[in-house]
Amino acid sequence: MQKSAVTDTRIWDSVIELQNTVKTYEQKQVISLFKRQRVQVNALNDVSFCLQKGDFCAYAGPNGAGKSTTFKLLSGMLTPTSGQVRVFGKDPTQERIPLMKRTGILFGNRSELWWDHPVSASFQWKKVVWDIDERIYQRNVERLTALLDLDDFWHAFARELSLGQRMRANLALTLLHSPELVLLDEPTLGLDVLAKRQMIACLKQLNREEGVTILVTSHDLDDLREMTRRIVLINQGKLAFDGGYEELLHITGDRRVLRLRCEGQPPASLAGIPLVSVEDGLCSYEYDACSISTERLFTALSTIKSASDIELTNSPIESVFAELYQRWRS
Repeated sequence: MQKSAVTDTRIWDSVIELQNTVKTYEQKQVISLFKRQRVQVNALNDVSFCLQKGDFCAYAGPNGAGKSTTFKLLSGMLTPTSGQVRVFGKDPTQERIPLMKRTGILFGNRSELWWDHPVSASFQWKKVVWDIDERIYQRNVERLTALLDLDDFWHAFARELSLGQRMRANLALTLLHSPELVLLDEPTLGLDVLAKRQMIACLKQLNREEGVTILVTSHDLDDLREMTRRIVLINQGKLAFDGGYEELLHITGDRRVLRLRCEGQPPASLAGIPLVSVEDGLCSYEYDACSISTERLFTALSTIKSASDIELTNSPIESVFAELYQRWRS
């Protein structure tokens, strides 16, 4: 496991603590028409990490890695098989109600909105049920309405909203009671570019200005990189990485993409770099900058007389993650 050396683990600042946490399920499997068996599945296997007050951390991994199980443990919906789970120093299964008053949870495929009522009614309902002080309620409604642009559909029925509008309204509901900790499971799922920008900007502002601790999962890795400073990777229930994005990118090498526009047949390789794709005359080559010098690369480029445009960028972070996931499976 790769681990950042700069992670602060002072107990008095701790918001989330997992210590040697194990969560085991018993799963029924059908072997044949007349035969079934029960197998033990380790959703989490000896996982330990800590989040401090004001952290903004990504929690990522392949499907089935254990991300949703972690969120359910943190919210008190599940009890660990062994090990320890603490939120604000307390056991979520024993102190669920007081902890939920300090926590906001958003699952991308769930909604707090009342389907056949105006959006405003869902906010009023939460104010009453959660006993939110009137001044705090009014302040947060005004701020969240401005941050997430809720005015246009504040009085519309929830069933009439677009996906992006529902997600923004649900995020506002999650933040309505001024939580100190926010757990977000796929909050940008299915959103268009504008809705993502609004949601990400809102979360970054809350983290920066109010010190809200945020743990977020997403399969959109560019979103995670834009939002968060630290990433915890989990694979098959085990912690695989804990640190910054620059550390992570260097695990697979300094991956770069060279795009070259040229007339005629492109070279099958360039300074030993294989041609990956050709689309509308744009040739893409992928390589590790740690193994090929810039001098060698540009010497090779100088020999291509038909080149009209050259672009050099870092590999998309999705490619880095895909390579990591592929390594883990093999």
